[in-house]
Amino acid sequence: METLSPVQIAAFEAILNKVPVDDRARLHALKDAAAASAAASAPHWDFDQPGRRAEEALTEAFGAALTDDHRRALVALWALEMPARVPAADMPPAVLELYPEWIQRLADFLTAAADPYDRDFWAKDVRISLVLSVPGARTQMIDLSSPMGPGQVLRHAREGWGWSVIPAYAAAQAWKPWLEVHTESRELSDFNEAGWDRAWATAAEICKRRPEMAGMLGSSWFYDPPLEQISPRLGYLRLNLLKHGAFMVHQGPGEIHTRRAATSSPTRAALIEAGEYTARSWIVAFPRAALIKWADGRKAAMLSEAA
Repeated sequence: METLSPVQIAAFEAILNKVPVDDRARLHALKDAAAASAAASAPHWDFDQPGRRAEEALTEAFGAALTDDHRRALVALWALEMPARVPAADMPPAVLELYPEWIQRLADFLTAAADPYDRDFWAKDVRISLVLSVPGARTQMIDLSSPMGPGQVLRHAREGWGWSVIPAYAAAQAWKPWLEVHTESRELSDFNEAGWDRAWATAAEICKRRPEMAGMLGSSWFYDPPLEQISPRLGYLRLNLLKHGAFMVHQGPGEIHTRRAATSSPTRAALIEAGEYTARSWIVAFPRAALIKWADGRKAAMLSEAA
């Protein structure tokens, strides 16, 4: 796979060249230490940690003079190093075939230079450019290490959400690191059943390369069971996984879940406003053995249909 095309290289170099020569020298000086700090923080449960470490390095170097041009230039600098980072990650073809589009979208976004640099996009761009997260489908990205500690599982049980999660956690050896899936809101064309199936199948291929992974998990309000009645079109997001061996862990309500649940649906917004629905976040965890079995079955069925 050609990780970067000549056009993409030119685009990232142009983004880097938007900052003064002296500032580019400072970016080159800080990039390796900042990348190492970001990578060290990546297994934390907080998705934003690598972006925060990168922000700290930039702030130390530029202080009050720091601008979004510097942030974009650092991401571009790291993107130019992806031809070394991507092969080192030893990703399966299911990931590699997605990189050309994802890298082009990154180049286009940085070139457009929309200010301010959205914090969620910054966090995602840091992770993608450093190969701490990788493409899972057109809309989904996959973190390469994420924890699921026993505390939240015990809390789920103690708060009355069910005790069966404890043997499920033990059977999955869920204290090991997990892959974790996230939605990329700048490209929603794969936010559908086929797109999510592709993302979970991609995770299965990564698990085959990385036997230390417990499987893949997702964490979101859109796994909330009441949505089966409120927004039935979203039911596949959890039901398809539960049918094939996934389990769920309750996380709880929160302002961010309320906001996100209300944003894209007048129906949900009205129910929330009336006090008739409280959006809750859940973890859905698909253990590696069940995930790989499902993905292999899916692949066999697709090959049979194509024959």
